Amino acid sequence: MKTEDQAWRELQQHAVAQLRPDFANRVIRAAHGPDAAAWQQLQSHAAAQLRPGFAERVLRAARAIPGVPSLLDQFALSAATAALCLLGVVLVHSHNTQLQEQRNLARWQQLADEAQDADIGQ
Repeated sequence: MKTEDQAWRELQQHAVAQLRPDFANRVIRAAHGPDAAAWQQLQSHAAAQLRPGFAERVLRAARAIPGVPSLLDQFALSAATAALCLLGVVLVHSHNTQLQEQRNLARWQQLADEAQDADIGQ
């Protein structure tokens, strides 16, 4: 019978036999990423794709975005959110109450019909 260590060694040997010879080199290359020359080439290619003045347009657009919301803006958003939540609760409660009333009326109608049938039968 095989020991656990022997079984692990055989499993490792089988796994190693399934790998291609350059597997370790490819993993190391992928882990380190492209070299500096490749990065420079990628950056040059990306820069060639942008129209002149791109950076200035981005900065102008970023500066045109309003800053931090004021306390009044935050309060208004909070109040609107609370109002929407309250409206949702009221609508769900109203719907559930209406369904329960319909069920109760149907039961009472059934009970009244049974009582009427019992009175007629006597």
